[in-house]
Amino acid sequence: MIRRCAVLFFLAAAAAFAQPYDLIIRNGHVIDGTGSPWYAGDIAIRDGKIAAISTPGGALASAPAKHVIDAHGMVVAPGFIDMLGQSELTILVNPPLPSKIFQGITTEITGEGGSIAPLNDAIKRADAVNYQHYGVTPDWSNFREYFARLEKQGMGINLASYAGATQVRRMVLGDADRAPSPAELDRMRALVRQAMRDGAVGVSTSLQYAPAPYATTGELIALAGEAAKLGGIYATHMRSEGDAIIPALDEVARIAREAGIPAEIWHLKAAGKSNWGRMPEIVAYIEKARREGLDITADTYAYPAWFNSFSAFIPPWAHDGGDAKLIERLKDPATRARIRKDMESPSGGKWDNEWQEIPGPQAILVSVVHNPKLLPLQGKTVEEVAKLWNKDAIDTIFDLLIEDDAFTSVAVFGMSEPDVALALQQPWVSICNDSQGTAPDGLLGKEHPHPRAYGTFPRILRKYVREESKLRLEDAVRKFSALPAQKMRLGSRGVLKQGMWADVVIFDPATITDRATFENPNQLSDGMQFVLVNGVPVIENGKQTGALPGKVLRGPGYVAGK
Repeated sequence: MIRRCAVLFFLAAAAAFAQPYDLIIRNGHVIDGTGSPWYAGDIAIRDGKIAAISTPGGALASAPAKHVIDAHGMVVAPGFIDMLGQSELTILVNPPLPSKIFQGITTEITGEGGSIAPLNDAIKRADAVNYQHYGVTPDWSNFREYFARLEKQGMGINLASYAGATQVRRMVLGDADRAPSPAELDRMRALVRQAMRDGAVGVSTSLQYAPAPYATTGELIALAGEAAKLGGIYATHMRSEGDAIIPALDEVARIAREAGIPAEIWHLKAAGKSNWGRMPEIVAYIEKARREGLDITADTYAYPAWFNSFSAFIPPWAHDGGDAKLIERLKDPATRARIRKDMESPSGGKWDNEWQEIPGPQAILVSVVHNPKLLPLQGKTVEEVAKLWNKDAIDTIFDLLIEDDAFTSVAVFGMSEPDVALALQQPWVSICNDSQGTAPDGLLGKEHPHPRAYGTFPRILRKYVREESKLRLEDAVRKFSALPAQKMRLGSRGVLKQGMWADVVIFDPATITDRATFENPNQLSDGMQFVLVNGVPVIENGKQTGALPGKVLRGPGYVAGK
């Protein structure tokens, strides 16, 4: 009987081997994502997964395959994971997301505080300008419906999302500056539970942008605790990235400890000239928290300028009630004067006063507007706009926000390069794009984004690996793949290993480079010869294929059919 079983097993194995693989990658320098040195290898793919790996000339040398890629002289690595991608709307506009795939990004995590769901009619009305800007009709009310829409249309990359604490708060309290009642907090907690069952990967905050600053730490612990019960993660744009960064880190640690949840700090930085040189202190804080048993990690996009809503320059109290109320206050002379006074005065750590963090209006680059009349201002600094309008810089900020319905996004030059590099080098720091997927043409090509939208991952390979030797290539790939997959509990992605999903990139490390600049950002990165998502090429021989093989990646709390 044993002999017969052995024969049957041999025959089954032989039959499986006789079937052609969908694709074999031969002769590559395999960097598997773990941080280990590269090795020479062939990789076979079948049904979207890695079916076999062997040495060149080994078991796969004569194996039949429908397609073969000769990767001689190139690196073969796991697809890159963007820890904060912002593409939840633009993936509906341009599903292949060329700015992402030409960087080698095969998976994006999104949902920064104000997530795509849950959604009600009041939020749809309040955010109408945003939906109109992208020509998107929000026909979903929860993550389950949104994910179904993605799966129906198809997408070029895999996507997962957090449930935003801001979004949950707005569902119950709107944009009001007040605390929830116990009954309202229970409703908010129930919304988090439902989002987790619908497939969200955790709960997130973006505590610089109203109405998020109105939430207490206790409120956030309550919401994070619900996500923790279903295997979720707490991710945060902290309450401060500047003068009050240590109290902000204290809050992250408290939430992680009291909610019993892993924490991810998005786009770690020391913001503002007065804080340049504080990254060693920030790193030491996180290292100490980790030694004490808190699972706190971070990510970075490794540029010296951040990118955010222009309205973040306005103090939080002036946002009470939402953008419409903000614009009313900016139009009222007395309230406008009060806002100006707050911006011109040090905040004492009460809020991240970006006006106090920069050298002047020359450090603010107008990037994305909605009002067509303002399109000529994209790519100009506030200093340049102020001269055109014959106004001072703060009045220019106010009036631009009024004219653009508070939609405007800006790049802000407020970080030092030594701090950026030190954050990048930490072994617990992965990579985020912190920009939505875009394209150099069509509707999305009319915008003037931060160059990180097109260049983050190749820039790190060019600047910090190849030119400055601040990272080993294997360590950079680990930061792009296995490290974020480990944090996000993506157990079947992030490493090149038999049985894993075949998210794979193939590139020449000597030539891969970013092209996007602050002056001319809408340029795709160069050097990705092949990018496979779930075994299907979305880039082949350096050209976009248009394939849409991406999958929705649902969190551990997901319950099918509920």
